[in-house]
Amino acid sequence: MNTKLEEAIRLRTGNQHKAALRILDELLRANPDDPEVNYQMAWTCDSLGKESEAVPFYERAIANGLSEGRSGAYLGLGSTYRALGEYEKSLKVFDAAIREFPHDRALKVFRSLTLYNLGKPSDSVGELLVQLLDTTSDDSIKKYENALRFYSDKLDETWK
Repeated sequence: MNTKLEEAIRLRTGNQHKAALRILDELLRANPDDPEVNYQMAWTCDSLGKESEAVPFYERAIANGLSEGRSGAYLGLGSTYRALGEYEKSLKVFDAAIREFPHDRALKVFRSLTLYNLGKPSDSVGELLVQLLDTTSDDSIKKYENALRFYSDKLDETWK
C-alpha cells in the first residue's frame, strides 16, 4: 500500500479528517481512478458527515474493481444512500452486495434498515430476526428459535 495512503488512513482513524482529506485529494489528482484511494476518500467524507460528497467516491471505488474492503464499500454506499433518503438506490446497492457477499451479515442488517425506510417493516424485522437467531448464543432466545424462525416471514399473518 502507498505510504501516503497509509498516512491518510492513520489520520482518518485518529480523527484528523481534514489532514486525511488533503492527502487523499492529492492522491486522487495523481490517479483519479484508483479504487482504494476512492474508497478511503468516501469513508473520510462519510466520517465528516459529507454523505453527498462520499457517493461518487464509493461508486468509483466499486466500479474500478476495489477488492480489499469491497463489502465495506458496498455497505458504505448503501448506507449513505439510505441516509440521503434515496432508499431505492440503497436497496439496489445492498442487493448487489449480498449477491456478491451472501454470507456478510452486516450487509443484511443494514439492508433491513433500508427495508424499514421503504415501508416494509415486516421484511425488515424478519431479516433482523434471522440474523439474530443465526448469531446469538443466548439460551433464552435459542429455546424459542424454531418458533421465531417460523414467524420471521409471517409477521403479518394471524391464525384463528
